[in-house]
Amino acid sequence: MDLSFVIAVEVLYAVASLVLISAGLAVVFGMMKVINLAHGEFMMLGGYTTITAVGLGVNVFIAMLVIAPLVVGLIGLIVERLVIRHLYGRLVDTMLATWGLSLVFIGLATMIFGNTTTGISTPIPGFAVGDYQISGYNFFIIVVAVVLVIAMLAVLRGTRAGLIARGTMQRADMAAALGYSPDRIYMATFFCGSALSGLAGAVLAPLVGLVPTSGGAYIAKAFITVIAGGPSLIAGLLSSATSFGVVNQVFTFAISPVIGEVALLVAAVILLRLMPQGITGRFFKGKL
Repeated sequence: MDLSFVIAVEVLYAVASLVLISAGLAVVFGMMKVINLAHGEFMMLGGYTTITAVGLGVNVFIAMLVIAPLVVGLIGLIVERLVIRHLYGRLVDTMLATWGLSLVFIGLATMIFGNTTTGISTPIPGFAVGDYQISGYNFFIIVVAVVLVIAMLAVLRGTRAGLIARGTMQRADMAAALGYSPDRIYMATFFCGSALSGLAGAVLAPLVGLVPTSGGAYIAKAFITVIAGGPSLIAGLLSSATSFGVVNQVFTFAISPVIGEVALLVAAVILLRLMPQGITGRFFKGKL
């Protein structure tokens, strides 16, 4: 019974981690069709922002949930104004530009923070369940992911701003004809996507040792999750994150963590071979 509970928690944690890692990219790539190869570096910046803020005496939860998303969102806003705004609709050019940005961010982080591993301790202690030890911070990540998905769903479906953003991504010319500025809407959407990436990097920072190249560990998982999810933003994100999270943890518990990571990638290849349009391209059609 104890082992079943531990496995269930670890599966939920794996799913929540994939949701957090992929949420920002789901907005930038899934909605805006911008191939952001600097997504991992935005997460890395969120982690460094948290560590810096905590070092200056800021409460760790405020640093993670407020300061890091705002700082990375502002960095994303600057990037959008200076670079991305000139490349909408040019997928290859955007890919090359964001790849260059990722190298710039890595170089700047190396100059500022050095090429050594740094981090912060988890603010929530673990506890025992029978003969097993569970990290209390895993529950925090699960709660953050649930709140994030509910907030995204509420904004995109229940607010005028969300409706305008969704409409502009589909038909920018119609939004302009109705008196809305596609330029400002794209800017605001990229800011939100960047802020979500910063939030993910900040929340995951206590679990990993942070180095300037840490973003590379996230970018593949994020793209796999978003692409495999298909055209629907929330439904696609949840369905692919759940599928890959379950596969990853089953093989991790059965064999080893390395095999779990390999199984996740193999599952992604098989899924995209069977469903080239993603999960929501075949199921959950019409869902947000």
